Amino acid sequence: MSPGDEHQATGGYGGTGQTRTRLPEGGGDVYGGARRGGRTSSSRSLVTVVGVVVLLIAAIAFANRGGDASPTAAGTTDKPETSATAPTGKRPVKAATGGIATGFAHDRQGAESAAANYAVALGSADMFDKAKRDAILRAVIVPSRVPDFEATLDKAYTPQFNKNVGLNEDGSTPKGYTFVSRTTPVGTKVTEDSADSATVEVWCSGLLGLAGENSTAPVTSSWFTITMELQWSDDGWKIARHSQKAGPTPIPGDDRASSAEEMAKAVQEYGGFTYAR
Repeated sequence: MSPGDEHQATGGYGGTGQTRTRLPEGGGDVYGGARRGGRTSSSRSLVTVVGVVVLLIAAIAFANRGGDASPTAAGTTDKPETSATAPTGKRPVKAATGGIATGFAHDRQGAESAAANYAVALGSADMFDKAKRDAILRAVIVPSRVPDFEATLDKAYTPQFNKNVGLNEDGSTPKGYTFVSRTTPVGTKVTEDSADSATVEVWCSGLLGLAGENSTAPVTSSWFTITMELQWSDDGWKIARHSQKAGPTPIPGDDRASSAEEMAKAVQEYGGFTYAR
């Protein structure tokens, strides 16, 4: 999330400029009953067949994997072919600063892991609280840039912005409601890197809104890509610059929107993850 671009929601699908509107089937609950038009039975059959084929391929690959993990040469092992965010087998970090994972390796992989975790922190509900927001910035931003980020975000998180997402003007959550603001990294990609710097793109999905009966700002989802320019500073990766753009955005599936109660319960019961390759 970049200053001024916080929690943007986008309309349209695949760049067509078209939008779709979901209308509730019943009154009283903004979340309940909203469902997209049904797809054809042939479409569902095709999805089922594809799913079965994928499972079969995975099972065959697992069976043929074998149990020999011995090195191919002294001190070395076969290096797996990796995509942008394929697992590498290295253990994730255990250290944390203010609840944010830290201690990532001083290499390309460490930069990707840092960027994914920083995306989660910068998209969290804590960003709507001034004290917590400043603590997050001190943990993830290059020290010399922290004052600039604080000033810019103080101007962005205004009383009017808080009202737009369903909060009270001071950023507190109205009584009887659950505020939701979560960012989930889907993948990462390094576009530039050197010994002490890296530019990492993080593709994310996000949730934002107020869960509760009669909410005027129900929880909605969005898709966006965050670009972080990282520098190695104080024995860790820190953000020097940060920007965000919309998408890539998939076409919504045939999922029924949950009720306000279900959404609030899910947010309270399901915690987050530490992301590492």
